Amino acid sequence: MQNGFVESFNGRLRTECLNAHWFLSLADATEKLEAWRRDYNEERPHSAIGNKVPAALMKSARAASPWR
Repeated sequence: MQNGFVESFNGRLRTECLNAHWFLSLADATEKLEAWRRDYNEERPHSAIGNKVPAALMKSARAASPWR
């Protein structure tokens, strides 16, 4: 185990996306992976960050940053 966060993400990506879909072409794979990425980062709350959506957390962090 090198990095628990990366290994956890890789497991989720494999289980929820790669094992769940057949990719018929590179364009089809790009479309399905982008849909999964958007769901993962913009829709689904993550317990590791207080049940917040990562995109909303980053937006609030940027707003609070003195280097805007």
